[in-house]
Amino acid sequence: MTARTGEQFLKGLRDNRELWVGGDKVGSIADHPALMGAAQALAEVFDLQHRSADVCLMPDPETGEPINVSHMIPRSRADLERRHRGLERVAEYSVGLMGRTPDYMNVTFAGFAGRADEWATNGNARGAENLVSYQKMLAREDLSLTHTIVHSTVDLAKGKYPVGFDPVQLHKVEDTAHGIVVRGSRVLATLAPFADELAVYPGGPMLQAADVHALSFCIPMDTPGLKFICRDSVSTSTNRFEHPLSSRFDEQDAFVIFDDVEVPRDRLFIDANLAVYNTVMKTTWWPNIMQQTMIRAQTKLEFAWGLATRMAEAVNLVGQPQTQQQLGELAMFAEFARSSVFAGEQGAREYGNGMWACDVRPLSALRAALPTWFPRVNDLIRQIGSHNLLTTPARAALADEKLRPLIDKYLRGASIDAEKRSRLFRLAWDFAGTALGSRNEQYERFYLGSVGRNYTALQANTDRARADRLLDRFLLEELDAPQHLDLVEAAQ
Repeated sequence: MTARTGEQFLKGLRDNRELWVGGDKVGSIADHPALMGAAQALAEVFDLQHRSADVCLMPDPETGEPINVSHMIPRSRADLERRHRGLERVAEYSVGLMGRTPDYMNVTFAGFAGRADEWATNGNARGAENLVSYQKMLAREDLSLTHTIVHSTVDLAKGKYPVGFDPVQLHKVEDTAHGIVVRGSRVLATLAPFADELAVYPGGPMLQAADVHALSFCIPMDTPGLKFICRDSVSTSTNRFEHPLSSRFDEQDAFVIFDDVEVPRDRLFIDANLAVYNTVMKTTWWPNIMQQTMIRAQTKLEFAWGLATRMAEAVNLVGQPQTQQQLGELAMFAEFARSSVFAGEQGAREYGNGMWACDVRPLSALRAALPTWFPRVNDLIRQIGSHNLLTTPARAALADEKLRPLIDKYLRGASIDAEKRSRLFRLAWDFAGTALGSRNEQYERFYLGSVGRNYTALQANTDRARADRLLDRFLLEELDAPQHLDLVEAAQ
């Protein structure tokens, strides 16, 4: 197979996975009212790669068949720039609202395969070989992949990771003739209803965990014993006029239960090997994956700025000093995101094994800022929108022969008619005020770690050599020495 179409993607969702939304055990994902909008949106993403083949597709390095550019293992800065254009096109489709479009995991596994040498240490050569083979299959079959890498929260006083053996957390039970059996739970499988396969890999080192928790593998979503319990849907309607965003961009999130699931041996990348588990994510994963995540964030911020500006123009608020400041704050967020992505790509380098990735420094700083920026974005949109966000006639009201003349007269904007005004402010409310807006704000706060963790990581990992040099000039100088000694010596 090569790059799939939307129709092929939807056909692939017709399996026997055990997935629950509310009290419903879902039969047909593409037909379920809570899921059909996003299923269709993801199908459009698969079709998009064909409509924009010059940007989104590339030849497979071995077969020459077209695959998505997000499967590329970058070997140069030019490769990263090429991948940027494809990632940007996908991000623009959902204006950055879908954080787990398939390109996210495509980039992740391309990075894993590109640094397979990191996975082959400590006696894990077989696991590394399996990983490389899987990444090729992922690209050539154009699978939609989700992941579950966070340990279930039971008692945080014990820490985020297992200490010793914890039966609640995902763990190996036994070896079988064909692989291993695993049991336990993980969170949070975003995109679960719309994925073909599920990935498990390290979310961070587990320094005190038993070896049986150190696992990495990929399996089909309908593997026996695998169960997905989704949160409440925020897709309230398929009506794109009333709900232009939530009708199609609820990518869902699921709690995952492994009820004695057998993992085939050729799908195992780490098999109870704690030494490998605790090291493989330290070097290249962040510089690689943050290109995708930050292009998406930049796109979302630019959309938010444009949306807020259009709202202000619609009711002639744009000239007010307070509104100018609010819009300027949004523009600042968008420009800092753009600049960080640009700096990361321009500073790209080879990270080992011939694989290139971005300079992690500007992207780490942006990562630390986003959990506070995105809630602020929603707040600014709601302030600029004010009561106008709640005066948005439905399409049925606009179609009523008696109501329409009155709506046209009393609910028009300064520069747009009543129908365009209603569509604009509904779009803003769906972005910042509905259940979708609330879910996405929560996602942005935590999907790359909390504010505190990001600040801590930035402080711990940032090179401070220049800062120390600037400081030491004053702290290490001999205060009683002659001033401008270098000038005196030069004169002599």
